[in-house]
Amino acid sequence: MSETNAPTAPPLRRIFAPVRALFVSDASAGVLLIIVAAAAMLAANSPFAYEYKQLFYGELAWTPIPKLYDLHLWINDGLMAIFFFVVGLEVKREVLCGSLADPAARRLPMVAAAAGMLVPAAVYMAVSGGGEYTNGWAIPAATDIAFAMGVLGLLGNRVPASLRLFLLTVAIVDDIGAVLVIAIFYTPTIKMVWLLVSAVVFGLMLAMNRLKVGTLWPYILMSAVLWYCVLNTGVHATIAGVLAALTIPLQRPDGNSMLEKLEHGLAPWSAYLVVPVFGFANAGVALGGMGIEAFTDPLPIAIAAGLVIGKQLGIFSIVFVSDKIGFAPRPANATWMEIWGISILCGIGFTMSLFIGGLAFPQQPLFVEEAKIGILTGSAISAILGFIVLRLTTTHPEAECDDRGEQPSQA
Repeated sequence: MSETNAPTAPPLRRIFAPVRALFVSDASAGVLLIIVAAAAMLAANSPFAYEYKQLFYGELAWTPIPKLYDLHLWINDGLMAIFFFVVGLEVKREVLCGSLADPAARRLPMVAAAAGMLVPAAVYMAVSGGGEYTNGWAIPAATDIAFAMGVLGLLGNRVPASLRLFLLTVAIVDDIGAVLVIAIFYTPTIKMVWLLVSAVVFGLMLAMNRLKVGTLWPYILMSAVLWYCVLNTGVHATIAGVLAALTIPLQRPDGNSMLEKLEHGLAPWSAYLVVPVFGFANAGVALGGMGIEAFTDPLPIAIAAGLVIGKQLGIFSIVFVSDKIGFAPRPANATWMEIWGISILCGIGFTMSLFIGGLAFPQQPLFVEEAKIGILTGSAISAILGFIVLRLTTTHPEAECDDRGEQPSQA
């Protein structure tokens, strides 16, 4: 069909097509998190601030688990176990049959993720001066997959597919590192009896995998038991989500993938319910009465510096060096400016950073609030700066979307 005879969409549909495309693309989960974070800040600084705080921190009239005596604990220790379970499923699939299955292909994202955790931690320590802030070193070390991929979604196909895959794999390896950090560095005391019981339950789940149990419900039941046992060990209960995910079989005896079916079923619930609820419960910072010190103290500045400076410095430098010495080539069809833009986006640290921030200063609520300010500020700067760099420097043409926000098919 010639261009002159091509049908045109009604004016209003053409006007609102970009808005609709925003919410049906990869950007939707990230946009939702932005809305949730803004709503949490508004709620925490509104006439309903007391009700907002009581909703999450007010002691429950009744709870089946005494350790979880308020809604905030149920969200962070319970609901977030689903998020970590999905992360575990994604990691296992990528390692067995995805982008991390090939040793050569995973070389670059693994060293990039490692540098993207170590350099931000070093920047944080240098800026904060350590001391009473030392325990927060891991806060700027995490990348939020939903936020970062959401910003890429806003850019359409301007960013080459190789860079999208690079960002995704770096964020996945980053999540693995964050889980290890939580398990090793943010576990103050361990109850050995419960740890032994947890090991037995985990061993039984591994045995179920080896015996090729192809029914899902035994794994779900044992996952709940494992979560309860880990909750009582002193190790953060969400680690049980990752451990349980690693026992889910990739293939059933009938040839269908239990792991992929479960991941596809839970991923939308995690992205559009679990993480937004967590964000709303944790991102609200009551600014009234905090003073200007909340923005100028070493803690928020160190976290923001770790995310904005440390992430891009660590990731871009290691990619550049790896490419130049022949250790691992840079992503195909990507310019150095585009790699720089992706490195900046890795400084978006919302979900996991907020999570670690709460663990780092459990007895210092002021530090937790200041950490939130640093996380939100650093993540916002990284998102805006990364978007601008990629939008202005990319050499890849953006395909026009039709009135439904979809890419036109190629003949």
